[in-house]
Amino acid sequence: MRVLHFYKTYFPESVGGVEQVIRQMCVGTGRLGVRNEVLTLTRQKERRDVEFEGHKVRLLPLDFEISSTGFSVAAFRELARMAEDADVVHYHFPWPFMDLAHFVSRIKKPSLVTYHSDIVRQKQLLRLYQPLKHRFLQSVDTIVATSPNYMASSAVLDRYRDKTRVITYGLDKTIYPEPDQARMDKWRKQIGERFFLFVGVLRYYKGLHILLDAVANTDYPVVIVGAGPIENELKAHAERLGLTHVLFVGALDEADKVALLTLCYALVFPSHLRSEAFGISLLEGAMYGKPMISSEIGTGTTYINIDAETGLVVPPSDPQAFGEAMRKLWDDPELAQAMGKRAEARYWELFTAEQMAKSYTALYHELVARHATVALAQVQA
Repeated sequence: MRVLHFYKTYFPESVGGVEQVIRQMCVGTGRLGVRNEVLTLTRQKERRDVEFEGHKVRLLPLDFEISSTGFSVAAFRELARMAEDADVVHYHFPWPFMDLAHFVSRIKKPSLVTYHSDIVRQKQLLRLYQPLKHRFLQSVDTIVATSPNYMASSAVLDRYRDKTRVITYGLDKTIYPEPDQARMDKWRKQIGERFFLFVGVLRYYKGLHILLDAVANTDYPVVIVGAGPIENELKAHAERLGLTHVLFVGALDEADKVALLTLCYALVFPSHLRSEAFGISLLEGAMYGKPMISSEIGTGTTYINIDAETGLVVPPSDPQAFGEAMRKLWDDPELAQAMGKRAEARYWELFTAEQMAKSYTALYHELVARHATVALAQVQA
């Protein structure tokens, strides 16, 4: 079984939630006999092939961008060529150029799309893109929603219920590095014994301004891991509020991130818009047995974090409610510890990479068999 993944960014150049999910898919299904390749774009001028954790990554030069949508003329031919050698083409939505490339390259192989998120922000361009988007979603064989919550709340997915199924994201804890004691001691000395942790790319929908407002007039230590387009804006906001107990540490390597996940008291995840469709770092918090605080936005975040069970869930864009949730956990260590244990148990029950890999591998085989049956029926007719 050979599967071709197509998405706008990927390791080793880009580290984000969708990239992490594709990585976990490739590693997990690879253990079950699937040969994965990833076709993606690079900001460098030369085409490159990279071996990454047992699968091949082909990076094509990015020609230009429109509203964060990367375009590459070379991708049309390369997608067609690589699809010829694949049994299944696995798309990752949203990426409008991908939809166009699917048709220009005349892909006829069995295909599916993992629907990572609705398009939320680009309202004007979305109107222009709507016809292509729906034509693309109609053309693929299967759509995969990443949580029952998102399936129930997405107006787009509601139109395709007959071809959509749910396969949740999963993580493999064994591929995360084990931080050494010196690294753990370094962070403990720098931050202290108890702190709240945020991990993620610093984007508009992450709601970090809400977190900063929530901890104004408190002294809870907060560590923010990540870089991104609104980093300077957030730092300026923290400075205006006089938040000397909030530490921006930038983007870290995996070992440092794991050290902080291991040491932290609780994970905070204030995303307030539906662009946050799931929350991989939230799931990482559960995997490391941490209680979580998140907002109810009708997406997978509340499938990971169950209010009053694995953590606390508050209304979106409500700094006061978020701050009160932080106070409740901070003042009750026994409650926080119990929620963390339940969060980890839920991870092992629902969100392992092994479970995700088995579900996708079964789907790949189902799509190939379905296409073979249709082709045979056409020959006999």
